[in-house]
Amino acid sequence: MLQLSPHSTVFGSAQGQKERSLRMNMNQDEALSNYNDYNDLLQSEVYVDLERLRILARHGIPNELRGEVWKYLLGVQQADRSKELTTSKARKEDYEQIDKTDSEISKRIRGEVTRYQRRVPLLDGRHYMNRFENIILAYLNANRDAEYHPALISLCAPFIYVLEKEWDAYFCFERLMQAMDEAYQSQTIKENIANFMTLFRNVLPELCNYFEEEEVDLNEWVTSWLQHLLSREMKFEDIVRLWDTYFAMPDFLEFHPFVCLAILRNAKENLEDLEQSEIRTMLLRLPYMDMQRTLAEAYNLRHESMERQICEDGDLL
Repeated sequence: MLQLSPHSTVFGSAQGQKERSLRMNMNQDEALSNYNDYNDLLQSEVYVDLERLRILARHGIPNELRGEVWKYLLGVQQADRSKELTTSKARKEDYEQIDKTDSEISKRIRGEVTRYQRRVPLLDGRHYMNRFENIILAYLNANRDAEYHPALISLCAPFIYVLEKEWDAYFCFERLMQAMDEAYQSQTIKENIANFMTLFRNVLPELCNYFEEEEVDLNEWVTSWLQHLLSREMKFEDIVRLWDTYFAMPDFLEFHPFVCLAILRNAKENLEDLEQSEIRTMLLRLPYMDMQRTLAEAYNLRHESMERQICEDGDLL
């Protein structure tokens, strides 16, 4: 069974139990301190310090505050708190005016959500089903160039879960989709895949060769990983934590390929023990992972890539 998390120590002795208790107390103290740091920023009477909020969010957001923080990070809620009530009311009114009907697409959404709910019980129930249907139909009707795709369900799901008000979930989801659309206008998904494959061969040549020997269809999983931000493959709790960091970054779509590489690097030994069908299954349904470790690895990989590019540019001079 693949386990990406390194925490496997068993505390059996009295000393071990004491160390575990001390560690848990430290973690609780850190969590409380972290919560208070966020709360101080969010309770500011005049202006929310977005730069400070981004710095904190890169390391994860407390569950109770995540929805409020995401609104600021995505630009749905403005930093100027004097306009908070006005803008919140305007969002609600704007959302209520958007058409949310399309019988054919509604049927497809309900079918896909039913399958998704079996995989993510946290979002089970009619209440969530209605939210999926309303938000995705509103998005498609308000953005006529957009087409329905089953991946809209997994891309929308974190917002539906995290945000209390349906209209806030809609506008956060729309901001993400707009950012992705803008990125793909400047560089197509095919170009992104080609760039990723170059990185993959440079960073993990042995694993890349092994995939080719096992005749693993690289396009199948690479396309989904890149195009849908791992929302279809990652465990739900992991994707929510990953997006804390993403939404705090100005260039998260440029950073995303390095997260994909970090996942592969951390899982390299396990993947090389698997056969084609097992590899495919794992890549399309990732296990729980240590997100702090994965993100740290991704930062290192991006740094290495930048250094390599500088060296190559220098050789050309």
